[in-house]
Amino acid sequence: MPHRRVDDRWVLERRPPKQPVDPRRPYAFFVEQERTAAGQVDSVAAIFLTNRECPFRCLMCDLWMHTTDGRVPDGAIPAQIRWALSQLSPARHVKLYNSGNFFDAQAIPPADFPQIALAVTGFSTVVVENHPRLVGERCLAFRDLLEPQLELAMGLETVHTAVLERLNKRMTLEDFARATRYLVANGIAVRAFILLRPPFLDEPEGVIWAKRSLDFAFDVGVECCVIIPTRAGNGALDWLQKEGDFGPPRLESLEEVLQYGIGLRHGRVFADLWDCERFAPYELDGPDRVERMRQMNLTQETNRVVRCREAAP
Repeated sequence: MPHRRVDDRWVLERRPPKQPVDPRRPYAFFVEQERTAAGQVDSVAAIFLTNRECPFRCLMCDLWMHTTDGRVPDGAIPAQIRWALSQLSPARHVKLYNSGNFFDAQAIPPADFPQIALAVTGFSTVVVENHPRLVGERCLAFRDLLEPQLELAMGLETVHTAVLERLNKRMTLEDFARATRYLVANGIAVRAFILLRPPFLDEPEGVIWAKRSLDFAFDVGVECCVIIPTRAGNGALDWLQKEGDFGPPRLESLEEVLQYGIGLRHGRVFADLWDCERFAPYELDGPDRVERMRQMNLTQETNRVVRCREAAP
């Protein structure tokens, strides 16, 4: 394990420029299909809100690329939500992802909570994301305004404590466990993001620790886990990749961890398949493997593992 010091300054020094954004519009939005906790496949409107950059400069994060440098005006966030929903086909659930923390008052102004709640009236569930250390009474205040059921997504990342510390997330496993138990006790379901092969782990270690992270998440009360292959492209990870301290995971590893998680039967487990063409060995069995994982996401059933074919000589 390299003893490299990673802090905010180290991360910021390696960043490329941000992408231009409009505080009046979300930077992305679409409708996707997802299996619900009730066991059916429903449509979900995913809205990526434009707001102030997250104050936690996590080593692996690239979401800061689509953020503003300062706080958006009051009223901007509900206006973004209303505009996105007017452009999308109907859906039963909505995700309000904001590249940071929903309960950071400098990202989502609490004064906007009533209008946000009004904008999502009619949905069955609303999912927001937040850092475990920002979980508290503000979550309950927002819950009480909502007609839909509230679900909160948090980055667990990894239960490898030395790696977690070097991710600059400024969170302990106890922080995550405490936040999860608080939310569940107050009727708020929890979704955990788990990294597959974060920096400083090789491929076999990445698989082992992703599985252990799934075990931990379900043990503390998480209902849904999303396995995210760690991707370069944020500056810091590209630098670590050149130094030999990071490498993206293989598709077969993602499949193995997904199959393991579903097999636990403790809650929903999804593989994040965005931009999966960049992961090896895509040129051989990639399309078949990705389609299999897509079906596993929807059915929460495991099937025959796709084995890699040998490349032609």
